[in-house]
Amino acid sequence: MKIATILKGAVPAAALFTIIQCTAASSTAGADEKTFIIGPETADCTGTAPMKCLQVKEKASEEWINLYTNIEGFTYEPGYEYVLKVKTEKIINPPADGSSIKYTLIKEVSKTRK
Repeated sequence: MKIATILKGAVPAAALFTIIQCTAASSTAGADEKTFIIGPETADCTGTAPMKCLQVKEKASEEWINLYTNIEGFTYEPGYEYVLKVKTEKIINPPADGSSIKYTLIKEVSKTRK
C-alpha cells in the first residue's frame, strides 16, 4: 500500500517537472532568433580587406549598420529591401579577423523592390 501511495504523489510531481522544463526550454528557444531588415544597396566597408557589406537594421527607426559577414542560406539581390528571420549562433573560437556570430536564414518574410 505504501508504494502505491508514494507513486500517486510521484507521478503528478514528475508531470509537473516535465511541464516546467518544457516551458523553460521553449521560452529560451527564441533567444537566438532575430528579425533583420536588409537594405536595397550594399555599402563599401573594410574588414580584412575592402569589401561590400549588407546594410542591416533590426527596427525600421534605426540607422543602417554594416554586416561584415554573410547570412547562410540567403542570396542578396540589389534593389530589394528584405525582412528576414535569422538564427544567431555564437562561434566559440572565431578567427581573429572573423565574426563571433554565425547568421543562418530561417525565413524570408518579405522582399520589396526599392
